Amino acid sequence: MQIELLETFLDLAETKSFHATAERLGVTQSTVSARIQALEAALGQRLFNRSRAGTALTIEGQRFEPHARTLRHEWNEARRRILVPDRAGSLVRLGIQNDLAAQHIGEWMSDFRRAMSDTAFYIEPDYSNQMCADLLTGVQDFAVMFSPKPHPDLHFETAGEVPYRMISSETDRLAEVNPATYVFAHFSPAFEAMHRQLTPDLAQAPISVGQSATVVSLLTAMGGAGYVLDKAARGLVASGRFRLVEDAPVLRQPVYAAMHLRHRITPLHRQLRRIVARRLKADKDELPRDERPDN
Repeated sequence: MQIELLETFLDLAETKSFHATAERLGVTQSTVSARIQALEAALGQRLFNRSRAGTALTIEGQRFEPHARTLRHEWNEARRRILVPDRAGSLVRLGIQNDLAAQHIGEWMSDFRRAMSDTAFYIEPDYSNQMCADLLTGVQDFAVMFSPKPHPDLHFETAGEVPYRMISSETDRLAEVNPATYVFAHFSPAFEAMHRQLTPDLAQAPISVGQSATVVSLLTAMGGAGYVLDKAARGLVASGRFRLVEDAPVLRQPVYAAMHLRHRITPLHRQLRRIVARRLKADKDELPRDERPDN
């Protein structure tokens, strides 16, 4: 069976539109129809009902959908397993939230390599939505992210959290922060909602950014204020160019370990989870006691 047939089936099951699936896959609607017909012929069952109201899975299509997801995942895993570099026992593809990669990847990878010396690692910093999609298809094995996207085939565990602090080149008082020179951070949907709720007067800032390193770059070049990761905040304050905005709330972003459901109990994935959680706890313990989140 061609993998394109499964990809088309699963996409159509999600969009319920031949037109939308054709656009997303970059093919014509006739190609989508031909692929679905070929899959239905191979299975000997009709998978979709087509009507003026739209496209919906048949009972047989609903039964086939979880198997199609598993087949797609197994196919992509099999393709990756045969690409393991020489002298490596296995290959692990890691997805890591952009902000976490910038601050933590060196320490984490050092721990990963010590614990799994015969394993090769491919690292891809990304955002949560794409990492969830890659875990589903088997393109990635393990991910550390900010925003889990619930799915029956995915498993998420809380690994810890990272704090963000507001810094400013102009003031150490929240009431004196100038909205015109403020950089509004939206590192995740939950973070953005918390940010807007706690600092509503700054929500209309002229610049909005989704990555801590970019906030740092903008503030370094232009001055102003904004939230950055605690480690970055401490470094900028130490440089003498910035001050902590002392009365601004510390915004804490939960961090999640994510994997395909079938991997949740494998020794390798359990070890990766433990290492990430241990490192995040160690970072929390390094904070001054009055800045640590409640246990």
